[in-house]
Amino acid sequence: MNSNSNLKKIAVIFGGYSSEYKVSLHSVYSVLTNLDTKKYEIFPIGITEEGDWFCYYGDYQKIYDDTWSEDKKNLVPVVISQNRSVKGMIEFTEKGEKVTKLNAAFPILHGKNGEDGTVQGILELAGIPVIGCDTCSSALCMDKDRAHRLVASHGIEIPKAVTVRKSEKADAEVLLSKLSFPMFIKPVRAGSSYGITKVQSRQELPKAIEEAFLYDSEIIAKENVEGFKVAVQ
Repeated sequence: MNSNSNLKKIAVIFGGYSSEYKVSLHSVYSVLTNLDTKKYEIFPIGITEEGDWFCYYGDYQKIYDDTWSEDKKNLVPVVISQNRSVKGMIEFTEKGEKVTKLNAAFPILHGKNGEDGTVQGILELAGIPVIGCDTCSSALCMDKDRAHRLVASHGIEIPKAVTVRKSEKADAEVLLSKLSFPMFIKPVRAGSSYGITKVQSRQELPKAIEEAFLYDSEIIAKENVEGFKVAVQ
C-alpha cells in the first residue's frame, strides 16, 4: 500500500450493485492486466453486489474468478470524498483514515448504478477527472428510448421501435406486434447483457416481455437491422 508520488494515481472502479456485476469483473480484468504500471499507480476499487466499496490489493485473477470480495486481508473499505479540496478517496485502514489524491478515475462498470451516470456524478462532484463518458452522456446513452430519439433528431437513421411501460404490460403484445419480425426486446435502462431476447414471431413475445421487465419498468422493442456492429470509444 506504499504510494509512488512520481506516478499518476488512477482509481479503476469495478463490480457494482447491478445485474451486470460479473460482466464488469471480466472487463476490468483485461484493463488491470494491461495498464502500464510504469506510468500509473493503480487503485482497484471494487463495489460488491450489495453495493459496498473496497480498495482491493490482491491478485487480479481473484477479480476475474469473483472471489476478490472473500479475500478479506486485501480489502480496505473506501469512499470517494465529496470534498473538492480532497479530489480523492479515503480508505479506512486499521491504522486510521488514509487520504489519497487521484489524478483520474476509470469506471469499468456495466448496467445500472455505474454505467448510467450515477458513479460519474459522484466523481464529477468530487472534482476527479473521469476517464470515459461524463454524467450527462452516460445517463442519456443508458436510456435506449431517449438515446434513439436524440440521434433521430439529428437526422441519424434508427430502427423502428416501440417503448412500453409496465403499466401498459397487458397491451404489450398488441403494441409490439405493430413492428416487423424479427425484433429485439430489451429493458430501456439496463446494459446489453441481460433481459434481451431476439424474437422471431408473436408467439415468442410474452416470454421475452416478461424477461425484459425483470430488469426495468420500461422495455423497448426494436426491429432487427442486418449489418455489423461498430463500437465508438
